[in-house]
Amino acid sequence: MTELSDAPATTAIRFGTTTGAQVADYVEILKPRVMALVVFTGFVGLVVAPGHLHPVLAVVAVLCLAVGAGAAGAINMWYERDIDALMRRTAGRPLPAGRMMPGEALGFSVVLGVGAVLLMGLAVNWVAAELLALTIGFYVFVYTIWLKRRTPQNIVIGGAAGAFPPIIGWAAVTGDIGWGAIALFAIIFFWTPPHFWALSLYRTGDYAAAGVPMLPVVRCCCTLWCCGRPRRCPGCSVWQAGSTSPARCC
Repeated sequence: MTELSDAPATTAIRFGTTTGAQVADYVEILKPRVMALVVFTGFVGLVVAPGHLHPVLAVVAVLCLAVGAGAAGAINMWYERDIDALMRRTAGRPLPAGRMMPGEALGFSVVLGVGAVLLMGLAVNWVAAELLALTIGFYVFVYTIWLKRRTPQNIVIGGAAGAFPPIIGWAAVTGDIGWGAIALFAIIFFWTPPHFWALSLYRTGDYAAAGVPMLPVVRCCCTLWCCGRPRRCPGCSVWQAGSTSPARCC
């Protein structure tokens, strides 16, 4: 999930300077690594659900899951293009790097999202389609737009979006939501925050520069021992009063 970029943290926002996005840019805004995780967890729900789904319909269900996840990721990149330009990890993405126009990304993602939901409903069942639509909407409106820039609890609540895929896979087979699906949801829901916080510990400076209140940025109070002396965590020092740069060892 952590796609590192060598682009400098001070990369300027160059929206509107693109001469045309390439196929690779469209693939990148879909967040293929996240898509892979969604496909895996959705497939697990599909496999463990009681009942049988025709193999062709199973492939269609997984495809719709993947495309729906990609659409949500693309809308996320469209909305966060301003803060992506401020973070070293994301500055090289197509939108902040100026390789794609914002309108292109939004139109592409909306078409994919609507298409994935409609295909799921028409080919599989409408319960799975409604859950897919709910997942996309939750990720975009609740996590991306409402929570991420406002509270350190963003990933605690917003992480539910990443826990829905096994429920969708389950519903694709059964047409309903069973206790097994809820159990799979709970496993991913409780796993997501510590997993994401552990990753964000390595990017606290990025999140601080972009003003994103990830929990390790605003609540970290750890101490590092270096050369026999305690040192503040480099990420924490960005937020210390009077500090202009992270603490460095020796």
